[in-house]
Amino acid sequence: MIEETGRVVEVRDQYAWIATEPQTSCNRCSVRSGCGTRVLAKVLGRRNAPLRVINNIGVAAGDRVVIGISESGLVRGSLAVYCVPLAGLFAGAMAGYYLFAGSAAAAADLASIPGAAAGFAAGLAWLRSFGRKSERDVRYQPVLLRQLLATGA
Repeated sequence: MIEETGRVVEVRDQYAWIATEPQTSCNRCSVRSGCGTRVLAKVLGRRNAPLRVINNIGVAAGDRVVIGISESGLVRGSLAVYCVPLAGLFAGAMAGYYLFAGSAAAAADLASIPGAAAGFAAGLAWLRSFGRKSERDVRYQPVLLRQLLATGA
C-alpha cells in the first residue's frame, strides 16, 4: 500500500475530498541546479486536485488523514495510461504500412501516418472505457486508512 498524508477539504454524501500534501526533496538534492523536476515545479507550481475518497471512517473538513492506494492498482493504471495509446500508435502505423506495402514505397510510408493516428485514437478510446470501469473498481481507488491526531502548538 502506498500512503500519502492529506487534509480533508470537503465532505459530501459518503465521500471526502482530500488535498494531498506534496512531498519534495528538491532542497536536499545535490543536483539542484540541473534537475528537470525542480524546473518543472517552478514553472507549473504546486497545484494538486483534491482526491475523492469514500468516507468510511467519518472524517470532517479540516481533518488530517492518511490515504493509500494499492501498488498493483497503481501499476496497472499506469501501464494502461502509458502503454495502451502507445501500442495503438505503433500497431496502427504498422497496419497502415502493411496495407499499402504492395504499392509504391512512398504510399506505404504515407499510409502509416493516418494508421498511427487511428491506432492512437483507438487506444485513447479504450483508455476512456477503462477509466469509466475503473472508477467503480476498488482496486484502483484510494482509500482512507486513518485519521491523524491534531498536535497542539
